[in-house]
Amino acid sequence: MRTAVIAAQAPPRAEGSRPVPSAPERAEERELVFGGFRYTCRIVRQGAPQTAPLLLLGGSSQDRYSWQGHEKWLAPLCTLITVDLPGYGSSDFLPTSYDIGFLGDAVQHMLTEIGVPEVNLFGGCFGEVVGLRFAQRHPRSVRRIVFGAAANRLPELYSEAVPRLTQTLERGDVEGAAEGLVRLFMSNPEAGKVRRHAAVARLLQRQFMNQTPDDIRKAVEHNVRLVTHGCYEPLPVPRVPTLVFTGEYDTLCTPDMGREFAATMPGALFTTVKEADHLVTVERREESADLIARFCTDRSVEGLPYCTEVEAPCTDHTLAQV
Repeated sequence: MRTAVIAAQAPPRAEGSRPVPSAPERAEERELVFGGFRYTCRIVRQGAPQTAPLLLLGGSSQDRYSWQGHEKWLAPLCTLITVDLPGYGSSDFLPTSYDIGFLGDAVQHMLTEIGVPEVNLFGGCFGEVVGLRFAQRHPRSVRRIVFGAAANRLPELYSEAVPRLTQTLERGDVEGAAEGLVRLFMSNPEAGKVRRHAAVARLLQRQFMNQTPDDIRKAVEHNVRLVTHGCYEPLPVPRVPTLVFTGEYDTLCTPDMGREFAATMPGALFTTVKEADHLVTVERREESADLIARFCTDRSVEGLPYCTEVEAPCTDHTLAQV
């Protein structure tokens, strides 16, 4: 294990790798090993927190630096934790034989190693898949849950796209894969008004085009892992305050899928963020940060101008709980 205090912007990567956003804050990074696999977490500490540390688990194309743009709104409230789990970001490659449960246990390993007994949990897209498994297997470590762009099953669009994208990447056609991934993650422009749609599409295109061979290898393994092991197990879910949200024009994990997912979580609330799609936390960064911050500090999320009406889809109070 190695502990280092480094600038929030990591040392520049080799030319052609993913860009890392810069920020003036300093953060602690911890290099850890779980199950023989090296991985790294990033901690932005808050000396006078208003709530429990916030663990941010992002999508498969995000790494531990992807949330720096949210820090100006979230870091004043609490300690922030992000992580490149095994198989993602700069951490060691993880073979497909390791399932989502392994990643959920890696999250618990990280919290134990850094001395954080309980977190407010945010999981977006693939981060929700790992976050839910972590919460199911380690319920005592979770105080509140917020899931964004979430579903409890693999979207048909994704299942259909994976073989094509995998083959495209394996034959080295990164440009073709990038175009396919942008189409998969972003809504059709005619679906409805989405903030920064064109700019975010260009950002994604550049990010995918700048992948290193290691990034591509991990991306292929990630897709195979999800298709092989699935994303959901009907295990007990902790009864803690829970919010599920997605963009109102999300065509990958649709609002109906998010609502269906929220209905499986005891007492969960559900809403959609206006003028956003699956990449809601990128397109409406300030608003999504505000929504997460409000919920994690027990402030009302009712009547927000950037959200639709808050719903309570879970009507079955006999659901398994911890």
